[in-house]
Amino acid sequence: MTDARLVLVTAPGAGEAERLVRSLVEERLVACGSLLPGVVSIYHWEGLVQREEEVQILLKTTEARLAALLERLPVLHPYEVPELLVLPIEAGHEPYLAWLRRESEPVEAR
Repeated sequence: MTDARLVLVTAPGAGEAERLVRSLVEERLVACGSLLPGVVSIYHWEGLVQREEEVQILLKTTEARLAALLERLPVLHPYEVPELLVLPIEAGHEPYLAWLRRESEPVEAR
């Protein structure tokens, strides 16, 4: 198991998804965010079945940055209850994992 984490988030559109990812990368809470447009989500909300076209966001970060990310993302996100799921990364290409760690650390920690 590595200290890398994959965080799943959805956003209401490409512009909003890009805004979220850019903020999180600039704040060094994540090393990278990938936007996957064309997602259709069907779910219960306030007693009704809803259908929304969304963008799936894949955020790459580290265990050390999770607490700050889990605190910050809901503040930035337009949804009342945003999807925010954290998955462990079992293994990966070590040069990529080293880059992910380096780019997720706060500037003052470098």
